[in-house]
Amino acid sequence: MKATRGAVACGHAGTAEAAVEVLRAGGNAVDAAVAAFFSACIYEPVLASLGGGGFALCRVNGEPPRVLDFFTQTPTVRRPPADLDFEEVTVDFGGATQDFHVGLGSVAVPGAVKGVFEMHRAFGTVPLPELAAPALDAVKRRPPLCELQADILRAVEPIYMKRPSARAVFESPSTPGRVLRQGDPLVFDALGDFIDALVHEGEALFYRGEVASLIEDQCRAGGGSLSRDDMRRYEALWRRPLCSDYRNVRIWLNPPPSAGGVLLLFALELLGSRRPLADDAAFYGELASVLALTDDAWLDTVTQDRPWPVAGELLDAAFVQRYVERLDGLARGWRGTTHVSVVDARGDMVGMTVTNGEGCGEITPGTGIMFNNMLGEENLNPFGFNRWPVNTRMSSMMAPTLVEWPGGRRAMLGSGGSNRIRSAVLQVLVQLVDRGRDPEQAMLAPRIHVEKDHVSIEGGIDDALRARLVAAFQTHTLFDGQNFYFGGVHGVEYDDGRVRGAGDPRRAGEFRQA
Repeated sequence: MKATRGAVACGHAGTAEAAVEVLRAGGNAVDAAVAAFFSACIYEPVLASLGGGGFALCRVNGEPPRVLDFFTQTPTVRRPPADLDFEEVTVDFGGATQDFHVGLGSVAVPGAVKGVFEMHRAFGTVPLPELAAPALDAVKRRPPLCELQADILRAVEPIYMKRPSARAVFESPSTPGRVLRQGDPLVFDALGDFIDALVHEGEALFYRGEVASLIEDQCRAGGGSLSRDDMRRYEALWRRPLCSDYRNVRIWLNPPPSAGGVLLLFALELLGSRRPLADDAAFYGELASVLALTDDAWLDTVTQDRPWPVAGELLDAAFVQRYVERLDGLARGWRGTTHVSVVDARGDMVGMTVTNGEGCGEITPGTGIMFNNMLGEENLNPFGFNRWPVNTRMSSMMAPTLVEWPGGRRAMLGSGGSNRIRSAVLQVLVQLVDRGRDPEQAMLAPRIHVEKDHVSIEGGIDDALRARLVAAFQTHTLFDGQNFYFGGVHGVEYDDGRVRGAGDPRRAGEFRQA
């Protein structure tokens, strides 16, 4: 089917409609991604926030791909642990639980606002107020909370209902004392007012003006480390992506200090030493081993002062070969985040992954914004909490990924899912390249995840193969069917003016053509 304006794959129909509206009006892929972000802050309130951060992989204007790093930064001063507002909560994903840490002491310097403005400054063509218009329209309409977002809020209810500032925004009008339920209206008036002011007044309102003062006052009084000076110093950074050839395709990935891209590339190096994984037994068996070894390699190459892998170390030929040999002899024998992928009429592409973690649990007064809890994310603090190096860009598992085949075909992928991001993107990528699946088939295929000698297995895998995977690891979790836990890979593909793609049903994915 011919595409006249492009397409989008993302995690909510409202987010998708915002991007499609911009593409139909003649905006480019960057314009559509920016519009999608503002709308995601309304429709996907746990996953996307002006108080969070992320990455955008941009292939536009015939230029080489570039990555915009607008992830979070550690503050310049570590407040003593005894003075921190920092507490543990357990989130139930329905089959698996995970502990998170929240409170004002978990807030890192946010980059989302700076990232959106920088991306638009570099490549945007439509004025920012027009790109925010779909989000502001949604605020006025007060749309009903969808089933998936209701499930997410129910999981993080201990975070969103404990503190008065968040409870005032997220308490259900239909079920008092509980978090918003499916069908409840999304009432985000303060956030809408702030977005409207932001796109007219500029990013200084956030990083140097009223919000910077508000968050500093809130943290100083309530037990956080973030300061006005931390906000003022923050910059979004353009980086050169990692690039590697795998099988017959070229792959562009998010570079360090983010960990997701380099760990994906390491896994591909291991898989590339083998023949393509043609059948399910080979695919899932070897994939489990590769995921386990990648987890080991990550911990082998990080230190307390540098809690992210260095590409030169992790991808050193001798280092990779040691893990290839471990793969040969292996006895096994075989976070809240959301993503938007956009392609426009010219074939330009943007993959933008954003996160707020689970949120810190507090709303900053007068803004409607819940800031992130990145200083409380265990996988971002592998050497313990409140031991982070000061004034340092944080690492992340987020991994927007561009795949280019000979002849011009290309695809943009990305996922939410905390530590499951790299395994989710890897599995979809290998389904596309090794197994020749189309985007929808690749998204629908069952997934596994391996971490700390624990294997999680999605429903749909053959019983005999599932038994072999269970026997190969110390512990396991079995899921009956597709599950939110295994990420949400949303992808678009472009080939000589034709587009196709898919949104991941695990996270209510939407694919729409403009």
